[in-house]
Amino acid sequence: MDTFFIFIFIILVASILQTSTGFGFSILATPFLLMIFGAKEAIQINLILSFVISSALIYKIRKDIDYGALKRFIIGSVAGLPIGMIIFLMFDMNKLKFSISIIVLMLTFLLIFKVRISQTEGRDMTTGSLAGLLTTSIGMPGPPLLLYFSGIDSNKEKLRATTLAFYLFIYFISLLIQVIFAGTNKTIWISSGYALPFVIIGMYVGQLLFVKINQRLFRIFTYSILIFTGFYLLVESLK
Repeated sequence: MDTFFIFIFIILVASILQTSTGFGFSILATPFLLMIFGAKEAIQINLILSFVISSALIYKIRKDIDYGALKRFIIGSVAGLPIGMIIFLMFDMNKLKFSISIIVLMLTFLLIFKVRISQTEGRDMTTGSLAGLLTTSIGMPGPPLLLYFSGIDSNKEKLRATTLAFYLFIYFISLLIQVIFAGTNKTIWISSGYALPFVIIGMYVGQLLFVKINQRLFRIFTYSILIFTGFYLLVESLK
């Protein structure tokens, strides 16, 4: 019973975060879900619930989507998705997590010190490719998108809308790939079903918070999530 309440709390907080910022469900939920479930279960529950949130929000926020960047993210992700699945099935996860953690932390600190980049079509596609790779390998597409949007100094409306639209594609395809190549089980779908009411509550609260978060606070929050992600992956890789 204690585990159930911990699971529900994780889902509720992660849903609020995803809805209010456009990112964060996988970044926040996956580390804690891995404490309760196996890797396959944690990743697939994350994929299912993140897809539900993106599906529910996409119509309302469609006017803020950068459709050009979204198209290039999707094209780039097509290359990254199968590579990520190969990594998930064949490679040492600890080495992958260690490498990602170092890159995320280094780039985050560069962003904090005002290092900025310009947006290009090639960088859009590279970001999509990295997001696809991380989705099927560790269930976390968020870090490349967050780093990129922060680096080009994007506003919060564009970041949230474009990221959620991309998630709608990437999570659906990643879930199909996971189910086909890694299999699935009842625990994943039953747990996701139990979580749905709390996802809905989290979405409602997240929408209320979004209108209250200004650009400066949004940026601080983004950096905090990236730093948390980097240190979490670093600690996990050293176990």
